[in-house]
Amino acid sequence: MANAVLFITFRLAKGASVPDFLSAAETLNKEYISKLKGFISWKQLREGEVWADLLTFETMDDAKKIMEPGEPIPAAEKFYSFLDMEDMESCKTQLFSVEKSY
Repeated sequence: MANAVLFITFRLAKGASVPDFLSAAETLNKEYISKLKGFISWKQLREGEVWADLLTFETMDDAKKIMEPGEPIPAAEKFYSFLDMEDMESCKTQLFSVEKSY
């Protein structure tokens, strides 16, 4: 079965500290995301003001689980506090299956 990639774009809130945001992301990864079934990697990308998270999972089912509602996660709440919730146009989530890797 092919790997799955979750691709999420967003902007940080005005005045958000990039080092603090990256620290919050690292904590979220350590405490929650890296422990999810099928987790392979999480890369954070940036082009100017637009950020993208690239998360790779073993299967599509594994990737879909991260988007399911569940109990509040303090590390996730901290991470999301850095995002620009007034600019939801920049926030897009796409789920891809990996058809071929080189």
